[in-house]
Amino acid sequence: MKAGVRREEMDCINAKYVSQKISKTRWRPVSAASLQQPEVFATGSWDNEDNKLCVWSVGENAGGIMEEELEGDPQLLCECDHGGDVLDLQFLDQDRLVTASSTGAVTVYKLHPDSQTLSVAHVWDQAHHYQSANAPCTGVACNSPELVSVGEDGRVVLYKADQRGIVRVIENADSSTIHAVTFLRTTEVLTVNSIGQLKLWDFRQQGSEPAQILALTGDRVPLHCVDQHPNQQHIVATGGQDGMLCIWDVRQGNMPFSLMEAHSAEMWEVHFHPTNPDHLFTCSEDGSLLHWETSSGSDAPSFLQGRNSSMMSRSAAAPAGGNQSLISAWLNGDSSKGRLETTHMLPSQTLSVNSLDVLGQDIRFKNVCLKQNGYSLTKGESGC
Repeated sequence: MKAGVRREEMDCINAKYVSQKISKTRWRPVSAASLQQPEVFATGSWDNEDNKLCVWSVGENAGGIMEEELEGDPQLLCECDHGGDVLDLQFLDQDRLVTASSTGAVTVYKLHPDSQTLSVAHVWDQAHHYQSANAPCTGVACNSPELVSVGEDGRVVLYKADQRGIVRVIENADSSTIHAVTFLRTTEVLTVNSIGQLKLWDFRQQGSEPAQILALTGDRVPLHCVDQHPNQQHIVATGGQDGMLCIWDVRQGNMPFSLMEAHSAEMWEVHFHPTNPDHLFTCSEDGSLLHWETSSGSDAPSFLQGRNSSMMSRSAAAPAGGNQSLISAWLNGDSSKGRLETTHMLPSQTLSVNSLDVLGQDIRFKNVCLKQNGYSLTKGESGC
């Protein structure tokens, strides 16, 4: 299925030049009861002589920096060295971050907001390994206090953040590289691998067999990313080497419900908007950042207001309990062709967008672009 694509060059794009290649970016979560907009985000680097984990601010808590200096200009709060490339990065909670390293290590960092410093709370060295060498840890997922990691060694490893030992290891979970993982429920995770499979793992079951396997038919195209619908646990989105966006219902069948032509190269990340799940975002090696929206005839949610009216979503924000008429639009298959719009959110470019994150009313994404003064950390905001 090919959705109609519209292009919009956003007026509110700002770039911060940094001296490192950025692989991942994540917003620091805000309290569900708070009306405050997210102001702090973290980045991890890769392919540098010395890789780093950095925490940035676009708010008033940036260490005495004048507010007018912060507008559109992320400020570095703190940083620390990171062993190996940062292959994945997640916030466990407001004060703790978890990284996946190319060395095979999984590390929990403590963020100290008062002193604006980072420290290592715990590290599981060689969590992923071969018989005689380390294996890169390719992905982590958090459901505090539990976290799970996956790697090139085909292992699925379960931890508790406040315990030094490993809770469980599925040694032979996969014979191929596992690229990403997400929690479906407290005891269930979903992984995607390099031969186009999704595997559902239930930690209540013993042994190394998945509870369910889903796969694309035809060529075994590697899947690189996965995200779960925030209201409907059975709906997941994946993206892979062919740039296709796939929507799955893990309750029914073993094939995707929807296949959409998205990017012309590898899709690196896919994310549903956490509070407006009829909106979804993808980024790719082809240099594009796409906003996908299912339409249902209502006004745009607040985080998209202020954009060109022709680009506004016609979907209302889904309530906390989920609105099936909106949510099921992702599973409508061919009938959803007229209800799905796609918007380019960056000007035309050729270099990869490696990572994105979305929280509250803002979209945090970054684009690794080689400039004269280094690499760019790009911030996009709607409604400015």
